[in-house]
Amino acid sequence: MKTAASTAGTTAKAGTTATAGTAAATAPAAPGFREALAFEWTKFAGLRSTRWTLLATGLLTVVGAVFVGLSGSLQPDDTVLGGSLTLGVVSLMVAGALGALTVCGEYASGTIAATLTAVPRRGRVLAAKAALLTGLLYATGLVSCAAAYLVGGAVLEDGKYAGGEPLPALFGIAGLFALVGLLGLAVGTLMRHSAGAVVTVVGVLLLPSLFGPLLGDLRRWVAGAVPTAALEKLTQTSDASPETVGSLGAWPSLGLVAAYTVLLLGVAAWRLRRRDA
Repeated sequence: MKTAASTAGTTAKAGTTATAGTAAATAPAAPGFREALAFEWTKFAGLRSTRWTLLATGLLTVVGAVFVGLSGSLQPDDTVLGGSLTLGVVSLMVAGALGALTVCGEYASGTIAATLTAVPRRGRVLAAKAALLTGLLYATGLVSCAAAYLVGGAVLEDGKYAGGEPLPALFGIAGLFALVGLLGLAVGTLMRHSAGAVVTVVGVLLLPSLFGPLLGDLRRWVAGAVPTAALEKLTQTSDASPETVGSLGAWPSLGLVAAYTVLLLGVAAWRLRRRDA
């Protein structure tokens, strides 16, 4: 026969197991991707800096079309599409800054710790930020660039310039806006410092073109691999000569930008999982 002590021990052990099972059953599940995306939207919409930066991304493109049209500064061999998107490079810089601010702002304010506590899976946090940026910047880029093309066509003299082929180029340009935003997100995740991340993204966009003439035959390989080269090819500007931006087509150039952006995002996700907030 079992002794009273052994019976009590068995009962206590069973009670502990039942309590542990109940606690595990009632423990809240980790937030899914939809919840993480909702968290990111709440933070994005609640900050003036991100809202105004997104607005500036779109407005700059349209303002550039008005300026070029009224100033008559479009080259004779250029297209309405290329001239209307003259400030597209500046808009890309702002899009990259927005991507960096999306994550660096949390590091600066210290709220990143709360974010990673609410959503423990850090890869999911970065994926939610990336999905939000992609949607917002793609929509902003598509609407603003289409509006800029229409404004440019209305302001410029009819028949004096070739119109260019806006479709499907506008969809590719909108995708480029999203990709540069993701590039900024990846750099910001790696650097954690807003100013440093923004300067890095701007440098990636501008420096290859500025210093390209010093590289000799390598110019078209280096300058042709950056997002600004893809933009020039998609907008069919007269500046997009093979000698300056390489002979790779517009869509392959966009694919190249997408490839190294996704690769850098993967490195950022790996790094985010392995260091403290």
